[in-house]
Formats: sequence, structure tokens, C-alpha cells
Amino acid sequence: MKILFAADGSTFTKKALTFLVGNKNLLGKDDELVVVHVQDAISAQIESKLGSAEVTAYQAKQADAILKPIKKFLDKHGVKYRCLWIAGSAASQIIEASKRERVQMIVMGTHGHGLLSRMFMGSVAQRVLAESEIPTLLVK
Repeated sequence: MKILFAADGSTFTKKALTFLVGNKNLLGKDDELVVVHVQDAISAQIESKLGSAEVTAYQAKQADAILKPIKKFLDKHGVKYRCLWIAGSAASQIIEASKRERVQMIVMGTHGHGLLSRMFMGSVAQRVLAESEIPTLLVK
């Protein structure tokens, strides 16, 4: 199976990754994991002042800080994986990446906010669950 793992670097990401690696029914030695980290897009106004190369370098450095410990953890557990980072709206980019990568499942951690807070704040996990046609496993 090919799984997309959405990573934001939070403790919820760590918990979901530990669950995924520990569950051989989901992620066995022949399965592939695509780890995706989404950076917030930088406004065009800021990018024009700093320059595209500078913005990309900054975002790459931020993504590396999130992905480096994940790579180390996956290497330690002998998981076959690829990592990528994308800039944009997290939920939209996760859904698009899952289609582009042709994964069979999306796995992500969730903060576990209640109904009331989701109504006002929204949730990346909630949007992915609602808008993706690909089965999505949320780990709380």
C-alpha cells in the first residue's frame, strides 16, 4: 500500500507516526510512505521584496527542521519513504498531493478539538476528511 503521511511537526504528528510505524497491518516492509509537509504560502508582496530564491530557501530550511527528525525515525525503523514539502493551504495541498502520488490512504494526526472549536477555527484534518475521496485515518 502507498500511504501519504501529513506532517506538521507537532506532538500529534509524532503520535500518528509512532502509531503508523507500529501497525504492520498498515505499513509493512513492502509498503511506501510519502511524507508531506505543507508550508504556509508567502504573500506575493513579501516575495517580491525578498526575492523568490530567498523565500524558497527560508521555506526549505523550515521544512527541513520538521522533516529531519521524521526521516531519522523512519530510517531507524527501516521504513521505505520519500519526503516532500509544498507551500500553500495545508488541506488543499494534502488532498492534491494524495491524488498526484496516487496513494491508497492518508494518515495524519489530529488535535482532537471538539465540535464547537472546529466550527469557529476549522481544522486541516476535518477538511481533508470531508473533501478527500481517499480513505483518511486520523490519529488522536
